[in-house]
Amino acid sequence: MTATWQAGRHRQRTKAVAADAAADPATAGAAADRDADGAVTELYAAYYRPLVQLAVLLVGERATAEDVVQDSFVAMHARWHSLRDSGKAAAYLRQCVVNRSRSVLRRQRVADRNARQSLPDMPSAEEGALTLLGRSAVVAALHALPARQREVVVLRYYADLSGPQIASVMGITQGSVKSHHARALETLRSALGR
Repeated sequence: MTATWQAGRHRQRTKAVAADAAADPATAGAAADRDADGAVTELYAAYYRPLVQLAVLLVGERATAEDVVQDSFVAMHARWHSLRDSGKAAAYLRQCVVNRSRSVLRRQRVADRNARQSLPDMPSAEEGALTLLGRSAVVAALHALPARQREVVVLRYYADLSGPQIASVMGITQGSVKSHHARALETLRSALGR
C-alpha cells in the first residue's frame, strides 16, 4: 500500500511541476537552459583541446582554430534543444569544427585573391611556436596536400575515426574517403621519401 501511495504521490508532483511549467514558460525555459549549460560545459571540458588541435591541423593557425571551436560550442549550445540524440553531441561538434574550418579556409582564399596590399609580417609568439612545429617534414607535407585529402588524413590518424565516421563528418561517401586516403598516403610517401 505504501509503495502505491508513493507512486501516486510522485505522479501528482510530476503533474504539478508540468502544470507550473505550462503556466510559466519562462521557468521551463530556464530549467532547459540550465540542462543545456551543464551538458555543453561537460562537453567543453572533455573535447575543447582535442577539437582545437584538430582545427589547427585543418586551418594552420591556433588563434583561428580556437575561434572555430568556440563558435562550434556556441552553435551547439544555441541548438541543444533541437539535438535529437545528445549522445551524438561529440560527433556533431567534430563535424561542426570541420565545416567551420572549411568556411574559414574559403574566406581566406577569397581574401587572399582580393588583397590589395599586404600588411607587414609581424609573427606573434604563438605563431613562432607553431612555426617550429610546422618545420616538421610530416606537418609540411600534410599542409601541402589538397584540402579534402588533408581532412581525411587528419580525421583518420589524429581524430582516430573510422572510414564510415569520416564519411559522415565530411558528408561524402566511404568510397571517396578511401580514394582521398589512398592518394594522400601516396603523396605523403613520395614527399617524405619513403
